[in-house]
Amino acid sequence: MAYLQGLGVYLPVPRMTSGEIAAASGLPEWVVRDKLGIHQKPVPGPDDHSAHMGGWAAQKALDEAGIDGEDIDVVISITDEHKEYPVWSSAPLIAQMVGAEGAWAVDLNQKCASFITALAVAEGLFAARSKVNTILVAGGYRNGDLIDYQDENVRFMYDLAAGGGAAVLGRNGPGLKLLSTWLKTDPALAESVRVPVGGTAQPLTSDNLDAYKLRVAEPELMKTRLEATSMPGFLEVIGRALEDAGYAAADLDYLALLHMKPSAHKAVLGRLGLRENQSTYLAEYGHLGQLDPILSLRLAEEAGKIGPGSLIALAAAGVGYHWGAAVLRWEGA
Repeated sequence: MAYLQGLGVYLPVPRMTSGEIAAASGLPEWVVRDKLGIHQKPVPGPDDHSAHMGGWAAQKALDEAGIDGEDIDVVISITDEHKEYPVWSSAPLIAQMVGAEGAWAVDLNQKCASFITALAVAEGLFAARSKVNTILVAGGYRNGDLIDYQDENVRFMYDLAAGGGAAVLGRNGPGLKLLSTWLKTDPALAESVRVPVGGTAQPLTSDNLDAYKLRVAEPELMKTRLEATSMPGFLEVIGRALEDAGYAAADLDYLALLHMKPSAHKAVLGRLGLRENQSTYLAEYGHLGQLDPILSLRLAEEAGKIGPGSLIALAAAGVGYHWGAAVLRWEGA
């Protein structure tokens, strides 16, 4: 068994508003606000580096769980690839920041599905390693740095923001008991979204520095494929996770969804038979990548949408293309 015993969220102070996104992209502001669903989003200050933001969120999660870094057995960093340094492991830094000197640390990256994937890995570690009692999952995100607002093909990523998120998992409650996870990958879009330079395929040179941005390689293929697979992908992973936990969508009290355009968010809720107040639309935060489920849980708790006894699902998707869902029940105080 696994319980989420503490959550932590770090958000930078600076904000980019819908008006600023409109000015940078040439879109009308009403399109940014109403169609893309972005009112504002956190952007990094000068010291807000990816893994460091994950470490600051991790300390908040430890404080909420009432434990110290020395109690942690494993640190799983879900910091994305765009971080302090290239070709670098961020998990040891997070372990260092929270004083987890006795833990072994590992990086995990499945883009915006990384948190749910990390929950599945933590569940497996608890089952396979009897001496693992406490796991810290933490990471930072600032892929918004890589957005070219003049590229209409990446319009669906104009919401990329910055921040850190973390969760402490233990074998015992009280807390959010992890009942099930379900993951799915569609490899057809394996190379559709990526930074085209800076890797072995096209090494970084003095002549291609301006190309170091997130790009969509095959816009029409991606559009067509996602129109056919995105909604079914979400419904499949949520449905399978619920089924595995012994529940149905009608049993849910809350669904933590990543940020997506408002029409898609409403469509997922509608297909599951959920009301809008059974989720949180992240218009004031944009998309924090893999950290959206953590932020959504925190906001739901603060708003009184969830509490002891609540049945909760998390759902996310990431380019590659991956979907993931988890089902949790709030047990204890």
